[in-house]
Amino acid sequence: MNITRGKRKRTEAGRTDDAENVTPGRRGVLAGLAAIPVLYSLGGAATPASAAPAAQPDSIPTATGELVRGEEQRYHAPLLAPGTRLVLPAGVKAVPVHDYYSGPYVASAQSAWPHLTATDGTTVDASIVPERGAPTRIAMLSGFTEGWYELSHASGRIDRVTWNARKLPFLWFYGEFGATDEVPYRDWFYTLALQPFSRNPYSRNTPAK
Repeated sequence: MNITRGKRKRTEAGRTDDAENVTPGRRGVLAGLAAIPVLYSLGGAATPASAAPAAQPDSIPTATGELVRGEEQRYHAPLLAPGTRLVLPAGVKAVPVHDYYSGPYVASAQSAWPHLTATDGTTVDASIVPERGAPTRIAMLSGFTEGWYELSHASGRIDRVTWNARKLPFLWFYGEFGATDEVPYRDWFYTLALQPFSRNPYSRNTPAK
């Protein structure tokens, strides 16, 4: 994974966790406000990314095969601010993740990026970071013919992240902006997290018990 940060200044500081043996669970927040809950109740150890199946852009992503994760990038206030824009390649599809904090599962229908159904049921432009208090947005993104995204900050800084979309054809999208009522998340987080995956780890329309 290649990461470019700064005002058009290029650096390389990435990796792909395709050799990591993981059983991801929801992360706690006791380590501080920078920690966010990620991928609750996922199973399966990682295998080499070359074994991951290619994405099918016109199909609903499924949770089959072993899970391989790329490097997660997190963005927080004050760097992350209202109006920050997330730019993705053309043709990307979004499938919302429902009941993320209790028993996550993906919706039965997908939409064309940047349109996404937020946790309150409203359709939002997920490419624009909203004001504090906006509803949470969590989704699995697919349909990448090229693996990259750019985050364009209000300050003028542009972060560009690239990865091998053939090996990691999905991107996990997590935007928590302070609207979640559950303790300890309420009013605490203003965060955007992005992470490539080899597959969609969530079941479809089958909430975890």
